[in-house]
Amino acid sequence: MTASPRHRRHFLGQRPVRNALLGVGVLLVGAGLLLPLGDATSTLPAADTQQITLRLSDPAAAATARPSQPAPAPASANPVNTAESQAPTIDWQRLRVRSGDNLAAVFKRAGLTARDVHEVVNASDEATRLTRLYPGDEILLHITADSGLQRLRYEIDDTRTLVVEPTPAGGTYTTRIETRELERRVAVAEGRINTSLYHAGAEAGLDDRLIMELAGIFGWDIDFALDIRRNDRFTVIYETLFRDGEKVRNGRILAAEFVNRGDRFRALRFEDADGRSDYYTPEGRSMRKAFLRTPTDFTRVSSEFNPNRVHPIYGTERPHVGTDYAAPPGTPIVAAGDGKIIHRGRKGGYGNTVILQHGTRYTTLYAHMRRFASGQSTGDRVQQGEVIGYVGSTGLSTGPHLHYEFRVDGVHRNPRTVELPTAEPLDRRYQADFRASTDAWIARLDRMSQTRIAQASD
Repeated sequence: MTASPRHRRHFLGQRPVRNALLGVGVLLVGAGLLLPLGDATSTLPAADTQQITLRLSDPAAAATARPSQPAPAPASANPVNTAESQAPTIDWQRLRVRSGDNLAAVFKRAGLTARDVHEVVNASDEATRLTRLYPGDEILLHITADSGLQRLRYEIDDTRTLVVEPTPAGGTYTTRIETRELERRVAVAEGRINTSLYHAGAEAGLDDRLIMELAGIFGWDIDFALDIRRNDRFTVIYETLFRDGEKVRNGRILAAEFVNRGDRFRALRFEDADGRSDYYTPEGRSMRKAFLRTPTDFTRVSSEFNPNRVHPIYGTERPHVGTDYAAPPGTPIVAAGDGKIIHRGRKGGYGNTVILQHGTRYTTLYAHMRRFASGQSTGDRVQQGEVIGYVGSTGLSTGPHLHYEFRVDGVHRNPRTVELPTAEPLDRRYQADFRASTDAWIARLDRMSQTRIAQASD
């Protein structure tokens, strides 16, 4: 999904997964594992920060070098092998960027000077990328004793590499971007849940990012913390990206199916002519909803919506018109939908509270906050998934939790069961393109489903 900010309500098992969007990494509690995503500021192990020297044959150098009287090839030599044997071999220094490094620190380890740094980063706009290095990045340097820096290579991403070389006249540097296209292949994964979505996804060969993306796609229809049952199953059709025959990484989910408690949900990725992509049902309805079902990661539901509840502090019958989600103090709370802040402050027994207005019919309330998100005030507009505060225990509260209320036309409704309005459907002008690009994925999901039924009946 490409909504901004992107919705990330990912629960991968009976317990929640800490939300990467909210800046707290990915805590796979259901799996009992701490699996952080790539953190550009984390300190790398010492083994990853060592300088190593190696020799690589450089085809680009072979094309541009000026050979000095190459020796004649033997008469029996294979022409192709002769060309390869004559390709210049370059002594590269491969330096890994360490935590706290900048280009000056990397160059210093290679024996280069501050003047070299200045001339390289000012060579072009592309070269300024070298002022924004991250731990784990690698820079390849070719340095000679008599002429200094002869070439620099820096991989910007999977397809682009920055190359810096001295001009023929010397004294300055030129830059270029080398582009290598990735080959896209299609892969399929199927899984059946025995313990958690994370375990089933990992057993099916999905990486953490794809498991999270799968949960995000279906997260508006399925509560992955409370609704998952044994023998629920999923099918994922996704891209794999290769470079020179070697797999680089997994790509996007193209189509997916999830069967939860016997109910079948399908999602198909579609990118329109304007470059906007999202996931839709086979009928062209958006998988997204106007509201998130749960606006925080939680460990359990500590109190359900109950008009006849006995209050835990007063001991008298007092309606509980919301749902309480117990969570560790400081857990981020996000806006359930796009809206305007109409209250932000203390509110009696609710403690620190935020109330959002969503159009003319809907309001949501978030109570007992430890503190509010910075940079917001009453009257500001927030987007779905944007952090508005943090779990606490202010007001009349017996422990840290989020008290969440959902009102339709001023009437309290059960946040966990109320029918949520859908997001905008696919534009009619794209319906024909949508069907043309997704019919093959639907047919493939159908065939796989029929195969499972046939195998189960054998």
